[in-house]
Amino acid sequence: MTWKRFFKIAVALIIICFVSLFICNKIIADNAKGKLYSASTEIPYNRVGILLGTSKTTINGYGNAFYNNRINAAIELLKNNKIKYLVISGDNGRTEYDEPTAMRTDLINAGIDSNRLFLDYAGFRTFDSMKRLKEVFGQDAVTIISQQFHNERALYIAKRLNISAIAFNAKDVSSSVGFRTIVREKFARAKVFLDFWFGKEPKFLGPKVILPE
Repeated sequence: MTWKRFFKIAVALIIICFVSLFICNKIIADNAKGKLYSASTEIPYNRVGILLGTSKTTINGYGNAFYNNRINAAIELLKNNKIKYLVISGDNGRTEYDEPTAMRTDLINAGIDSNRLFLDYAGFRTFDSMKRLKEVFGQDAVTIISQQFHNERALYIAKRLNISAIAFNAKDVSSSVGFRTIVREKFARAKVFLDFWFGKEPKFLGPKVILPE
C-alpha cells in the first residue's frame, strides 16, 4: 500500500468517526427533548429517583463541582417531595473508593431520612446503573438526577430498556472546568449504541432489591 492510499484511507476513517459521533449525539439529544427539567416546581412526581454517581473529589484532590451539584439537586427533589425514594448508583469497585456511601452520607447530613435512600454499589457505568435499576430494583419509571449532558444519555438508555424516565438537571459546571468530561461524554454516547448492538450486560446484577410502596 502506498503512503498516498494509506493517507486517503486514514482520512476517510476519521471522517466516518466524526460523522458517527455527530449522529449518535444528535439521536441522544433529540430523544431527551421534553423530558428534561431544571426547576423542581415544574417536574412531575415520580415515586423513585436515581442519583448517578461521581467522585466526591477530582484527581487533584479538589472538591468535585459535578458531585456537589448532584447532591444539591437530589436534596431539592427529596425535600420538595418530587420523589419518595432515591436509588444512589455509583462505583464501589475498590475498598477505598465508594461513591454511593459518600453520597448517602452527605444527603443524611443535609437532613434526608436514611429510610428513603437505597444504595447500588455496582453502578460502574451509566448503562449498568439504568439496567440494574430495572433488573435489580424492579423499577420501570424513574426521575434521573445528574447534569444535563449526562441525563440525556441516561434517558436514551432508559428508553431502550423500556423505562419511563424524566430527568432533573443538576447545575452544570463551567466548560473550562469540565472540558475533559464533556469530550469524554461525546464518545460515551457512541458507546451506548455499541452496548446495545452487542447485547452488553452489567458487570454485576445480583439479587432483587424491593423498594417500599
